[in-house]
This record gives sequence, C-alpha cells and structure tokens, in this order.
Amino acid sequence: MSVRENCEVVVVGGGMVGLTLGVALGRAGVETIVIDAANPVQAAGLAFDGRVSSLAPASCRMLEALGLWELIERDAQAVLDIVVGDGTVRDGASSAMLHFDHRDLGPQPLAHMVENRHFKAALDYCVRQQVSLKVWAPSRLASLRVDGGAVELNTHEGHEVRARLCIAADGRDSQVRQACHIPTHGWRYGQSGMVTTVEHELPHRGVAHELFLEGGPFAILPMKGNRSSVVWSESETLATSFMALPDEEFATELGIRFGDHLGALRLTGPRWSYPLSLCLAETYVADRVALVGDAAHTVHPLAGQGLNLGLRDVAAVAETIVDTRRLGLDIGASDRLQRYQALRRTDNVVFALSLDALNRLFSNDIAALRALRRFGLDLVDGLGPLKMMFMRQAVGEGAMLPRLMRGEPF
Repeated sequence: MSVRENCEVVVVGGGMVGLTLGVALGRAGVETIVIDAANPVQAAGLAFDGRVSSLAPASCRMLEALGLWELIERDAQAVLDIVVGDGTVRDGASSAMLHFDHRDLGPQPLAHMVENRHFKAALDYCVRQQVSLKVWAPSRLASLRVDGGAVELNTHEGHEVRARLCIAADGRDSQVRQACHIPTHGWRYGQSGMVTTVEHELPHRGVAHELFLEGGPFAILPMKGNRSSVVWSESETLATSFMALPDEEFATELGIRFGDHLGALRLTGPRWSYPLSLCLAETYVADRVALVGDAAHTVHPLAGQGLNLGLRDVAAVAETIVDTRRLGLDIGASDRLQRYQALRRTDNVVFALSLDALNRLFSNDIAALRALRRFGLDLVDGLGPLKMMFMRQAVGEGAMLPRLMRGEPF
C-alpha cells in the first residue's frame, strides 16, 4: 500500500548518524521522516557483529542532551589513556612514545568505546518515543526532485514524501549526493582495515594503543571486560592474504603485532575488512539538500573519529534547522544551508587532510622518516602545551562547538 506524506525534513539513511539526527529533530518538534533501506528486524538484532565506535566527550554530551547516553553508558568502556608508538613487525614497538593521560585534562575520560549494537538499540528506543518522527524501513530511495519550495522523494515501495529539506545520511556511496550531481574528491590508500575482537588474559585498564607499523596503524581499543577491538591497517594485498587464513593462523599474525602486554589472546568476534579511502564532497549543500556524515566525508580510521565527525555534522545541521524554524524562516533556503556548510566543511576537510598526512608519514619503512617521526613523538610528549593542544583535538573540544555538543538541549 502506497503512502503519501508531507513533513518538514526527510532524512535518507537510518544508520547511527541519520537516526541521531532524526531523534534530535523529533525532540525539537520538527516533523521528520527517516527513510532507511535496512530491515529494522535485522538491524535490531543484539548479536555482537564486531563493530565498535569511539565516542569523544563532546559526542557523549550531545547524546546525553538527547536522552541517549543514559541508555548507552552502562555498556560503554571509558578510555583513560592513549599510548601512541612507532615500530616494525620485526622489532616491535620502539622506545619513542606519546602518552595521553585523561587526568591532564580533568576527570572525564578521553573517549568511550561503545558496541554499535548498543548505540542502535538506544536509538531504536528513542525513535519510538518521538511523536514528530517516523521511520520508513525497509524502504529504498527511487527518485528525488526539487519542485519549487519543496523536495519530493519516491521510494521503490511506492511511497512518496514532500518536505522542505532533505538530509543525506546515506553513507560514502550516497545516492542522494549522486542524484544532486555533487562531485567528490579523494583517493584510495591501497590499504584495507581489518577489524576483529580479542579476549586477553590481563585487564586493559582503559588504555588504548595506536602502533604505527610499516603497513599502517594497528589500534588496540579497550572494550568492556578483558576484551579489545583491534583495527589493523595493512596493504590491500597482504590484508587479503591475512583474511584468508584460518582463525588460529590469523590470531598468530595478530599476536605478533599486538604483543604480550595483555597476556594470552584469543579471537572472540567475527573478523571483517574494508578498503580505506579518502572521499570529500565538493560541497555539502545543493538545492534543498544537505549532506552529513559519510555522505559528506570519509576519512582514514587511524584516529577513530569518523562517527564523531558525523555527529558534529548532525549537531550543526540540527541547530541550523531549529534556529531557522524558530525565526519563521524557510529551513531549506540556500542561505540557511550555507550557514551549516560554513560551520562544518572547513573543519572536516582540515581534519581529513591531517589524518591523510599522518598516515603517509607513518605508514612506511623509510629509515629517515622513521627517525624523524620517533623524534617527533618524543618531542611532543615532552612539550606540555603542544601535547595539550593535541589532546584537546583528540577529545573534540573547541570554542565553536554546536550547542548539542556542549550538552545544551534545544
């Protein structure tokens, strides 16, 4: 049975970024429809699929303001320290080290690690509490066109929605972005990210490790219990070979890089891999359309900030929509969308290119560069003000944070 509806905002994409935006707008009384291709029954499954996200303090404050954090916090693992090092597979970690201690900034953790399934369960609960929010799922976008003062979307299921504004939260291969003919710029890294979960003999004590090896960064991220998520970047060719290994052999290769500081290891979750790339949309806005999250930018995972960047987009676009609506202005007007773009695009581009430069500097075995980066790690670790600047960047602090990121509800 077909459905025809009018609303103020339609969000295409019901992942963590898209649904968080839906909840934010719904709580502010903005009539919103989220169109999601995923089957809600499958998406609500509680089986651990190995996917884990890092939430910066600003993101946690935002989720608290939206009533989400209280549903997530008990399943979140606080990251109290981050240790960054450089090394080789053959020789292990070098003595050069950069140590971020949360106590240097105050009592709050540097981040929280959250299994995506717990985040999604919290979103599902909050969605059902919003009278101004509807979710069409599973529902796939068929067409999009702008008609005067509105945007019209049709789905393959025969549904139609007319809205003042469309937000694209449909990922790196965004169908909305392509329909709007927005160009992208970027490149592949020739690396794949391999992700799995391990259980270890000794407690991690909330310490995250980032070891830069020849093939790319190797991250050990603490989870609840004696478990850690491993994000292992490697050349695409080697990654394919490693992923083809039986679990025991894969665990042996992983253990060589992981080290023995947490005792014996065993795989406890599925393993999967994906190609690493940089992709930046040339513009975040089109006629009555705005891009958020991976639809606007895909970055290297070495700092684990992909979701945090997407949530910042959500906070900024939601603030723009709510403020515009309260002024009685058109939420889809070009000048209002440009305000959102001004808040987010430069920040995202600078961050993405900084990660790109770090990955290129560290993901090699050139002796001169290896000596330079080890000197740099020791230098930053010994200079308090410079180290504090890096720490504030890592936890997502800044003077220009949107209100939700400061923990202030609309």
